[in-house]
Amino acid sequence: MRRFRVRAAVVASSVLMGLGLSAAPALAAGQTDAMTLTSTTLADRLAGVKSAKSINYYPSNGGWSAMWTGFDAVRIDADLAKAAELGADNVRVIVFPSVFGFPAPKAEYTEKLRKFISIADAHGLTVKVTLFDWWAGYSEVAGSVAWAKAVLAPYADDPRVLAVEVKNEIQPGDAPAMTWVKQFIPAFRSAIPNFPLALSVDGGTGAAGLAQLKSALTASPLDYYDFHFYGNSERALPEIRKAQNAVTPTPVVIGETGVSSAVYSEGEQAVYLARVFRAATEAGIGSVSPWTLNDFSDGAIPTNSVVSTMPAQYKFGLFRADGTPKLAATAVKTAFAGAPMPNSLLNLSFEAAAIDSPWRKTNPDAGTAVITTEMARTGVQSARFSGTTRTASGLPGLVLSPITPVQPGYRWRAEAYARGVNATGITEIALSWFDADGKWISQNTSNRLPAGNTSWTKLVVETVAAPAGAYAVQLHLKSGDNTGTVWFDDVAIS
Repeated sequence: MRRFRVRAAVVASSVLMGLGLSAAPALAAGQTDAMTLTSTTLADRLAGVKSAKSINYYPSNGGWSAMWTGFDAVRIDADLAKAAELGADNVRVIVFPSVFGFPAPKAEYTEKLRKFISIADAHGLTVKVTLFDWWAGYSEVAGSVAWAKAVLAPYADDPRVLAVEVKNEIQPGDAPAMTWVKQFIPAFRSAIPNFPLALSVDGGTGAAGLAQLKSALTASPLDYYDFHFYGNSERALPEIRKAQNAVTPTPVVIGETGVSSAVYSEGEQAVYLARVFRAATEAGIGSVSPWTLNDFSDGAIPTNSVVSTMPAQYKFGLFRADGTPKLAATAVKTAFAGAPMPNSLLNLSFEAAAIDSPWRKTNPDAGTAVITTEMARTGVQSARFSGTTRTASGLPGLVLSPITPVQPGYRWRAEAYARGVNATGITEIALSWFDADGKWISQNTSNRLPAGNTSWTKLVVETVAAPAGAYAVQLHLKSGDNTGTVWFDDVAIS
């Protein structure tokens, strides 16, 4: 056991109350702050990083720097309680030199960080700290090291703080940035040697960017790499494996992932995260961190950030801005519990509300499916096509991808029930296969629904092996050139 002191900043009570913090008395000489803690080694912390059930966090009314300038301890406490209820055991927080004060952090803001860590701990959450966001003072090596030491030295032996990301989404092709980080890492490690250090690259830079980082940092290697995945979740597994191969044998975590429900349905958002968690498990990655806990309310993102002008950025949350959960919260809670993702997320019998359905429409110019209660095989709803044609791209339909990733040796089967009234044209289902770059390879089709009036008829793609080079599969329900009406229900893919 090692005794150490976390020195709380001495700030006037009136200031603290204005921040939503309780006034903390100044520490007397030799007094420890609240507890005696066990010293934490680099190996212990790194093991925690690799298995962390982590969540990215800003409050819904204060994104990015606004979290700190408008620090609301009561709201943060309620939010982190929700994160813990999902099963999270870690939270990532980002600090900004421009807000905290540089090169000497202001006592007001180091106290806010102390309070945040304390709130997280009260909910059983450790903290990963990301430094140097919104910062490009790469000539300030000594100043940046001094600033980072001042922010983090109080937590050098504090197990509540798990790891440090030196900079969020660094650009490997930015020569000044890379010169700076090569100097920063050994200087910081010399001062505080037992924090695992990481860097991330943006989602577009991906595995190639991680490889550039590893090559550039051979003299001062990182302890782990933080992969931000925002690619096509149907092909998450090959993309994750590319990231791993780029930096092997150094471990990789997925530090950010998700899609916006401003662009996709909340059902698609949930299934996206389910696929990424499943692919990470297949790849042997034990830590996936969704971006982000909350949607943002209007005006919550500071206007000095380009992010504030992007509507999609406001709706990546597992919870809406009003605090109500989306289906994505259920998917993440299931993943954090280590339970199998339920196929109910796929809405295979069309019983979910439209907002919770992951089905997408294809070739809608030739006709679109309508979810209706007029004809259901089981339950109360089914998908109806009426009066369809076709486009140069093919037949109109509904499409989704399974949660399970495509891998060599896996065999697949799909089925759905269809019923027709005065049906014409082609009604069938198909499995379509895609390579690692999203290029279509081939498809396997089912038997077709007979023309005219039919009772519920099973359409089946019999068990098939994925073709060579396939890394993703889509299930299509199609009905084209149909002057009558067809209903689909009770889909299965396995």
